[in-house]
Amino acid sequence: MDLVHEFTVPADVATTFATFDDVESVVDCFPGAQVTSVDGDTFAGSVKIKLGPIALTFSGVGEFTEKELAADGSSGRMVLSAKGKDKRGNGTAGAQAVVVLTPGDGAAGGPSTDVEVRTDLQIGGKVASLGRGLVQDVSDKMLGRFTDCLEKKLAA
Repeated sequence: MDLVHEFTVPADVATTFATFDDVESVVDCFPGAQVTSVDGDTFAGSVKIKLGPIALTFSGVGEFTEKELAADGSSGRMVLSAKGKDKRGNGTAGAQAVVVLTPGDGAAGGPSTDVEVRTDLQIGGKVASLGRGLVQDVSDKMLGRFTDCLEKKLAA
């Protein structure tokens, strides 16, 4: 299942890249997520998600498999892979997300960064029977809360 999300944050590309690169600093912006350990580009944690009638708690691991910030800070790209398993056995999830950072138009009067996140999500088990529409709705709401929190964090 391919998911595409685009948003703009009030910071330059280099600052946005550094913020995304620090998993522990942005995890509190992701609803229900916790990071339990970080070792270089690898991390472990959990996320609680409610998909329709099913409450899930995925525990798993993630890794930045690619990180590239242009020498002049004008663009950035990150590739993140993660996989997890629901603690009650309701399903599994795996994802690869490609994050592309480009300068925004600065319409708000300061530097900004346009962020595009393309996610290839694979789900299995009971979760897979819930359908793409529900997964898309929940991911849209979660990303909306994430970007609101991130905008406040970067504007501070």
